[in-house]
Amino acid sequence: MRISDRLKKLKPSATLAVNAKAQELKAQGREVISLAVGEPDFPTPEHVCEAAKKAIDEGFTRYTPVPGIPDLRAAVAGYYGDFYGVKAKAENTIVTCGGKQALYNLLMALINPGDEVLIPAPYWVSYPAMVELADGVPVVVPTTPENDFRVNVRDLEAVCTPRSSVLLLNTPSNPTGCHYSQDALDDIARWAKARGIFIIADEVYDRLVYDPATPSTLSTFWQRNPEHVAVVGALSKSFCMTGWRVGWALAHADLVKACAKIQGQSTSNINSVAQKAAVAALTGPWTLVDEMRTAFRRRRDLALSIIETWPGVTCPKPDGAFYLFPVIDKHYTPEMPDSTATCTYLLEHAGVALVPGSAFGDDRCVRFSYAVADDVLIDALSRVGAALFGK
Repeated sequence: MRISDRLKKLKPSATLAVNAKAQELKAQGREVISLAVGEPDFPTPEHVCEAAKKAIDEGFTRYTPVPGIPDLRAAVAGYYGDFYGVKAKAENTIVTCGGKQALYNLLMALINPGDEVLIPAPYWVSYPAMVELADGVPVVVPTTPENDFRVNVRDLEAVCTPRSSVLLLNTPSNPTGCHYSQDALDDIARWAKARGIFIIADEVYDRLVYDPATPSTLSTFWQRNPEHVAVVGALSKSFCMTGWRVGWALAHADLVKACAKIQGQSTSNINSVAQKAAVAALTGPWTLVDEMRTAFRRRRDLALSIIETWPGVTCPKPDGAFYLFPVIDKHYTPEMPDSTATCTYLLEHAGVALVPGSAFGDDRCVRFSYAVADDVLIDALSRVGAALFGK
């Protein structure tokens, strides 16, 4: 079978691969706890589900405009007004199949063959692959746990070249949970504008930021500089709507039209019923988000209190999302020389599924998701501690 050359270097999603292996072991009767997939364990809010049911009952099951129904595009624009005071219009938004499609559309619309895309590491697993599919060149920007895995202007300047055209910036971060302050974001944005580098700001976790940190966004910079920034968001994490596949991009109207052209020739509109549910999510009560934020902060602190007892392991305290990214490389051995081998060992011997840091560009670490019940989290971490450190 002849397969295109571009796919030969494309790797499958490591998070999905680990979860598939965990499901395989479960099917064999093994008890496995998965901390591999970033999926909240809360139900989708009732008012969102009711909006979907109503859409079905009313026969709202036909094609819609490619960039989304007008009510939803207006609701996305209103989201940035409600939370960040940004004055956006419906024409500045496009609704996509999760935040992932928004990112892919933007990269396809912005990158020419050979253009470099700056990607701070650790990074979300799909960033480099998306850049390569768009015929771009991923340029990894290293960070350190001492700086909470955050990048700064000095780090970016060190790798910037005349071919650098786009910066992918994620806050709060998957996989580290690190979060940039508004001042730090604005500093990076000013540098990028001066350098002629376009920023794609992945802010999918922007509502999951824990006190005393406060939410930050590049949508305010976009409002002043719409030709230099696009912001990506989604309802997957903040509204427990992972399977509904609703994301979006906030961008210049011309860039939105370009993305709609790509989407129109690939997937067209996202699910019509999910769009009605998304309107309810964006305009309805946000009480569940507040409840989740409280639960996730408690789980973060609980997990950190256990990890801090592990010898030779360091873990920056994240301000957002629901991940921990501890540095464990001091415990690598000839038989377990890297993060992949470590995760394989833990899956087979402790019954805990984690994602190797190598998938995120940092082989020193592994990623834990704490989007599970407290007792499940304690059990999983106890198993890991016993398997690796005898604790």
